[in-house]
Amino acid sequence: MSDLPEIALYVHWPFCQSKCPYCDFNSHVRDQVEQDQWRQALVRELDHAVQEAGPRQLKSIFFGGGTPSLMPPETVAAIIERAKSSWQITDDLEITLEANPTSVDVGRFHGYRDAGVNRLSLGVQSLQPDVLEFLGRLHNVDQARQAIELASDLFDRYSFDLIYARPNQTIQAWREELNDALALAGDHLSLYQLTIEQGTAFYTKHRLGEFKMPDEELAAEFYEVTQEMMEASGRPSYEISNHAKPGQESRHNLVYWRYQDYAGIGPGAHGRLKIKGQKSAVLRHRLPEKWLGAVQSYGHATREVISVDLQEQFQEALLMGLRLREGVPVSRLKEIGDFLQQDRLDILCEEGLVIQSDDKILATEEGRQRLNAVLDYLLN
Repeated sequence: MSDLPEIALYVHWPFCQSKCPYCDFNSHVRDQVEQDQWRQALVRELDHAVQEAGPRQLKSIFFGGGTPSLMPPETVAAIIERAKSSWQITDDLEITLEANPTSVDVGRFHGYRDAGVNRLSLGVQSLQPDVLEFLGRLHNVDQARQAIELASDLFDRYSFDLIYARPNQTIQAWREELNDALALAGDHLSLYQLTIEQGTAFYTKHRLGEFKMPDEELAAEFYEVTQEMMEASGRPSYEISNHAKPGQESRHNLVYWRYQDYAGIGPGAHGRLKIKGQKSAVLRHRLPEKWLGAVQSYGHATREVISVDLQEQFQEALLMGLRLREGVPVSRLKEIGDFLQQDRLDILCEEGLVIQSDDKILATEEGRQRLNAVLDYLLN
């Protein structure tokens, strides 16, 4: 067993075929992408990230976006090969790639498996035709089902996403759709409540009154029904929106939620890692063209490296950890510093929103439903 500190690697591919109306991610639509230039640039920035982080043991790679399944398998293979040759790797290295269920993306699945991807995450979002149209998705239900079936054949581990608590959706309709999804599911499902984010097309339409979101009481009922059905299926939530059979959780995402080190490459990719003993936030340029030009000129597109002070580290560790059903180890927080507001925590415990034991702080089911309010009270 290596005594090198572990690290995860996030690779951001910023391009999509179209911009979904609910999406506020760093994604862009371009008529043409010079694939060779992008492959070389991503590998070059990876080399810089390796220098930043120093000797490490790599535990996961995650290709996110944007739409990473628009990447040629050769690019994915080049990044995986360079990462493996630059760091030691764990025996159970997890390599995840996000994909869309369109025929163009599905045609690359064999290539991704051969490149070394061993976990696929599909952006299905719904199994209802009218909802896919509302959400601006380019695939249809048949394509989604075919993509899930192929993923189950090619990859030992696969997952897909659904969005619920949508305008005009009923609890009964969601029960039926989730049952349908469970018949297709593997060991992991990601289930997100629709949120209206500023800067998206949905934000404008919602403000203009073109659709109405479920009220707070109905949204809570959607959440409770989801937890109940997933628990019964043997895939309990391990994080607010993520559900898995025990042992099949996304190892990469657990790195974020457990506040462990990760490096990020690609436009807008962020990293959180110790550099010369100091926890640092590494920020890359967001705009694809600016990122590419910087890498070609300097070997990386780092916009800023910010030292994260102890109080901010504490806040981040608590904020991320309380999303997990397992909670946050008190020892993890104490290693950072003595910033816990015990009087406020006691009040939350009395109200049944949080549980504190000798070694853990965790949000109850009711607390996880109101996590933003819980965190606001604890951290401000």
